[in-house]
Amino acid sequence: MSAHKAMDYRAAGVDLERAELDKQGLAALLQSTKDSLTLSDLGLFGGLYAIPRDVADPVLVSSADGVGTKLKVAFLAGEHGTIGQDLVNHCVNDILVQGARPLFFLDYLATTSVEDGVLQRVVSGVAKACKENGCALLGGETAQMPGFYREGEYDLAGFVVGIVSRSEILDRAQVQAGDLLIGLPSSGLHTNGYSLARRILFEVAGLGIGDLIPGMEESVGAALLQIHRSYLHVLAPMVNDGSLLALAHITGGGLPGNLPRSLPDGLGAEIRTRSWEVPPLFRVLQRTGSIDDAEMYRVFNMGVGMVAIVNPREADVVLARLVDSGEPAWLLGEVVEGAGVRFD
Repeated sequence: MSAHKAMDYRAAGVDLERAELDKQGLAALLQSTKDSLTLSDLGLFGGLYAIPRDVADPVLVSSADGVGTKLKVAFLAGEHGTIGQDLVNHCVNDILVQGARPLFFLDYLATTSVEDGVLQRVVSGVAKACKENGCALLGGETAQMPGFYREGEYDLAGFVVGIVSRSEILDRAQVQAGDLLIGLPSSGLHTNGYSLARRILFEVAGLGIGDLIPGMEESVGAALLQIHRSYLHVLAPMVNDGSLLALAHITGGGLPGNLPRSLPDGLGAEIRTRSWEVPPLFRVLQRTGSIDDAEMYRVFNMGVGMVAIVNPREADVVLARLVDSGEPAWLLGEVVEGAGVRFD
C-alpha cells in the first residue's frame, strides 16, 4: 500500500495564517467606525451594540443586499475601494425608506483567493461609508471557499440595522391620490442593471474598461463605477419632522418596480418624463442596445435614485429645502387612482 502525503487545510486551498493576518489588518478599520454605543471589538463571536436611549418607542429596521454584477466591473478595472461604499449606501437607503437611521453594519466577503491588499481596499470602502452615514462597522465575515469562485474574484454582501421611533415610521397607508412625487437624482446606475449594461458596452459596442464612452468624456470604468449615493443626510431632517409621507428607493426594477412598493393598494403613479433630463449614460445604453423605453425604465433608474412622496401643501417647501441644501430635486409626478406606474 502506497503512503499518502500528509495533508493540511492550506493544501485544500484555505490559508488560515493569511486569514488571521487579514483579520488583524481590518481591526483598525472597524475601530475607526466605533461610537459610544459599540460594546465589542473584532474577534468576538458576535458584535455588541447598545440600543440608543434617545429614541422613544424604538423599532429596529434591518436590510441585507449585495452589489450584483457591478463587481465584474470592479474586477476588470482593478478598482476595489468604492464597491464597499456602494454596498453600505444601498443598504442605508433601503432602511431610510422606512424612516430609520442606521446604527450598525456587517459585511460578508467570500472568495477563492485575491491579491494582497484587495480585501483591505474593499473593507476600507465599507468603513468609509459607515463613517459617512454615522453607523458602526460592527463586524463581518471573510470566507475562503476554494474552487467556488474564479481566482481573483469575490462576492460581497452587507447587512444594516437601523432604528426609528414607532410614531415616525414612514407608512405608505398615509399616501392618497393627488399627493406629489419629488425626484432626487441618482449618481449613475447605482447597483442595478449591470448585466445588461456590461453586455451592451463590452459585447455590442466592443469597448474596453478604459475606453471613452461615445459622446461622453468619461471612460467605461469610471461611468459604471460611480458610487451609489446615500440620501440619508439630505432626507433625514425631513423624515424627522414629518414633512414626507413616504419614500421609494429606485433600485432593481426601476420606477415601475419600486414606486408601487411605497403606495397603498389601489393607487398608482403618473411620471412626467419631460420633468428631468435623463443622463447621457442611459441614452448611450438605449441607443447602442436598441432598447425600447419600457425596458429602459424597467431595468435602470434613468437618473432617478430616490422618490419622495409629499402632500401637495408641503411640496413647495420640501422642494425649496432640498434645493437650498444643494440637492437638484424636481417635481416628478403625482399619485393617481389605479395600479402601476404610467409615463407621459
